[in-house]
Amino acid sequence: MMNRGMPNLCDHLDAVRRYARVVGRDAMHAEDLAQECLARALSRPRDWQDVRDARAYLLTILHNLHVDDVARRWRDGVTVPIDDTDPGLACAPEQFGRLLLRDLARSVQMLPAERRRLLLLIALDGMSYQEAARRLGLPIGTIMSRLSRTRDALRRLMDDDGATGGERRPRRRVLDAGGEESDRAHAAVAE
Repeated sequence: MMNRGMPNLCDHLDAVRRYARVVGRDAMHAEDLAQECLARALSRPRDWQDVRDARAYLLTILHNLHVDDVARRWRDGVTVPIDDTDPGLACAPEQFGRLLLRDLARSVQMLPAERRRLLLLIALDGMSYQEAARRLGLPIGTIMSRLSRTRDALRRLMDDDGATGGERRPRRRVLDAGGEESDRAHAAVAE
């Protein structure tokens, strides 16, 4: 049953289909949009009483259907899986490595001179335990135990520096004769 105010929709069918193909994702989606547009226009005959340009009105309905569809897909979380993205687009941040090296250099500087020298001979220069023992004139067992305690102290210094997260004052730590760490600068004063 056609209302007197409703125009002949067949006259505008080609324009509706063309616009649906422009905004639709593919041919099937475009046909669905055009069909939904016409169904909505036919289901509301009272809306046509004040319409002067039927073609513009139909294209407005189609546009609103498309916008609603896009918003619904966005709201429902239609996403691209992270594995489908190009890994070359993103690059890892460089700050962490630089900060880690800075903290390591500071922590190494906090070690006593003889322990720092032993650590650098083996870790940096690549000397074997035997070569370091000969160079320093110490038994190899002493070299191994001092190196182990020095590495533990260095780990603790690095953990202490990384735990606070923000700007921090450098702490002056020293190792006593037994290899235990003592805090010289902040013994009684709480900052």
